[in-house]
Amino acid sequence: MTAVLSVRKLNKRFGAVIAADELSLDLVAGERISLIGANGAGKTTFVNMATGYLKPDSGSIALDGADIGRRSPRHVARLGISRSFQIPQLFIDLTAAENLAVAIAGARSEALSPYAPAEARGRRALAVGLLERFGLGQQADRPIAELAGGVRKLIDIAMALARRPKLLLLDEPTSGVSAEEKFATMDRVIHAVASDAATIVFVEHDMDIVSRYADRVVAFYSGRIIADGKPQAVLRDPDVRRYVTGGLR
Repeated sequence: MTAVLSVRKLNKRFGAVIAADELSLDLVAGERISLIGANGAGKTTFVNMATGYLKPDSGSIALDGADIGRRSPRHVARLGISRSFQIPQLFIDLTAAENLAVAIAGARSEALSPYAPAEARGRRALAVGLLERFGLGQQADRPIAELAGGVRKLIDIAMALARRPKLLLLDEPTSGVSAEEKFATMDRVIHAVASDAATIVFVEHDMDIVSRYADRVVAFYSGRIIADGKPQAVLRDPDVRRYVTGGLR
């Protein structure tokens, strides 16, 4: 199977803290992969390095064979990696559709100004179409400030999809979402992404979400990968039970 992203011997330190310790990992096209681990285990550091927000101290990151380890976040996004954030990165005073229109303009490398507004040249229709994929068409004209946290999460993910990425990285897509809504939220994400057949990697602390939606689970501890495989096998792994789930499974 073809690896979309390959990392080899990736290292990153913050003073005495080891955030990545000789990480090597292949992410295969079409997979749904969950990254698990306690806070500080290295999951988000990996995502930040893969998307250009952090530069590794050593090692390599390749997207479809091309080295991206020193590329800027904007360049990485243009090459085909998009991400969402644990705290949604939205324009709070704009509407949902306007936020999506800005993302679409960015994906097209189009400059915005009072003379070339975000909703010009068909961007509004594309924005509403993306929102509808997430079941949010009726929220198109509501300001972000009026929307609940779970809806903001979905809009942030929709913005990441504007580029139709090869690889979509989601940082805790169900955090801040009520227990009653977590499965419905993740169902919307999986349904919305399915038509693009993107490889999805999601950082997640909720093992119910991991078990239900991941094809593969990669467990981190102290900057290292301690288990990698099918959800059932990884969640039964003794080291994962000790360092990640606390014996919950």
